[in-house]
Amino acid sequence: MPKRIPETLPPEPNPPEEAPSGPRVSAVLLTFNQAPEARRAIEALERSTPRERLEIIVVDCGSGDEGPELDTHYPGIHLMRMPHHFGAAKAMNIAVRTAKADLVFFLSPYVEVDAGTVASLAAHLEEDSSAAAVCPLLVDEEGKPAPQVYADPTGGALAPVAADASTLSYPNREAIMVRKAFLRNMNYFDEHFGEYGVDLDLALQIRRAAKKIRVYPEIRVTRHPGTDPIESEPLAEADRIAGVSALLGKYQGFFTGFKYRLAAILKALLRFDLKLMALLLQGQKLDGSQAG
Repeated sequence: MPKRIPETLPPEPNPPEEAPSGPRVSAVLLTFNQAPEARRAIEALERSTPRERLEIIVVDCGSGDEGPELDTHYPGIHLMRMPHHFGAAKAMNIAVRTAKADLVFFLSPYVEVDAGTVASLAAHLEEDSSAAAVCPLLVDEEGKPAPQVYADPTGGALAPVAADASTLSYPNREAIMVRKAFLRNMNYFDEHFGEYGVDLDLALQIRRAAKKIRVYPEIRVTRHPGTDPIESEPLAEADRIAGVSALLGKYQGFFTGFKYRLAAILKALLRFDLKLMALLLQGQKLDGSQAG
């Protein structure tokens, strides 16, 4: 009896690829008495596509307005309520350690994104291994470029740190997407800074690592008018001076930073700005210690 030749079975079909799960990007908004602006920024982020790949984290820095209640209107966000205004460095660290995604998009409440902004920035950052961070172009409500890149605030003292340039410029933190792994490797943001200096320190850390921050002019976001609610406070000026002093101390040595702060104290004395002088003598910055 002839042997029966077994039929050749068709190959097993490849299993369908599973759709990525979890957020691709964590967007971080820091707010302080900016509830209307935060609502506009959140609603723009909610329109992002695909929305399910975006985590929205709002850090409310002890606001006295409706900021601590934003999650009642937007249940899809993760609202973190701080008891006091601890400054940007500490608030950003809290958010980054909470973020679930590999990419973190820091955003000002005054900035409104388009539906494709987050995905476009994420694609550029994921494809470019030479970049640690990417930015869209900030434009005003008329479509004209808004202030986004700033010069060395130390009058050139930090320029030697930027080995690839004779002058130092850096993008602000109003709209910047950063790899979370890079933030972790630099041990997160330096909390010697309060509100001022975090963005420049990040730029210097990226330069030290021989990486880039790239700005993509074709990806535009609207920067609406508005200033930080504490902008006119003496504490804000003291925090700015403390931030520059901390930058100089970190990159040029303790005495360079100390001399900068001492010069600022003398200038405040000559102007009879006793409030600012007292804050500088106490070493005050926006870090929560001023809550009392």
